[in-house]
Amino acid sequence: MTTPTAEPRSIVVVTAGVSDPSSTTLLANRLAQKSIDLLGGRGIRAEVSTIDLPALVGEIGKASVTGFVGEALQGAIDRLARADAVIAATPVYKADVSGLFKSFLDVLDNDLLIAKPVALVATAGTSRHALVPDERMRPLFAYLRALTIPTSLFAAPEDWAERSLSTRVERAATELAALVESGVTASITDGAWSGYQHTFGSSARPTGAAAELGEIDFDSDLMRLATGG
Repeated sequence: MTTPTAEPRSIVVVTAGVSDPSSTTLLANRLAQKSIDLLGGRGIRAEVSTIDLPALVGEIGKASVTGFVGEALQGAIDRLARADAVIAATPVYKADVSGLFKSFLDVLDNDLLIAKPVALVATAGTSRHALVPDERMRPLFAYLRALTIPTSLFAAPEDWAERSLSTRVERAATELAALVESGVTASITDGAWSGYQHTFGSSARPTGAAAELGEIDFDSDLMRLATGG
């Protein structure tokens, strides 16, 4: 069994669910709790926090139009940068992720989720949308160079009473917990950070050995001028 660490691992749930209660958020939280339980059984402390996208809709819209990130939105981005894993959850509308979910991803820096484990979660009013996590969400996170787990979760109304949903949740949690336990993000970025094509003005800051490869001072007068600050 792994010896408990002083610093708990962080799992961040990003949910675009808008109803109250939200089935999207409920499914994401179900996966998060199962992942926490599995990590705890291995002697690894972990904590879950939630980024509720409807609460950030104003700042997301402003950032999409102006490029300026508000304080609350920046706090959410910072939490994602520090996370050991992410559970990304969205309702499905017209065979695609919600506009709010996509707009949030659009304002993220391309470097933010490099090598970070991500679980994909979607809910919809009909099983006709069952392929959205794999056909729409997975390519988005592949572009951001995240490590999406093999099992994605989808639930239509009729799925909630099915035992198969619990089986899929457990399988996805097992995959996510294994990646969190492995420390795969640091293992990859520490050795390969300089090999990625980084976006100018990245909000993702390398840590550990990756930081020794060199980091731009974004607070210098020249860099502020170049970025319009």
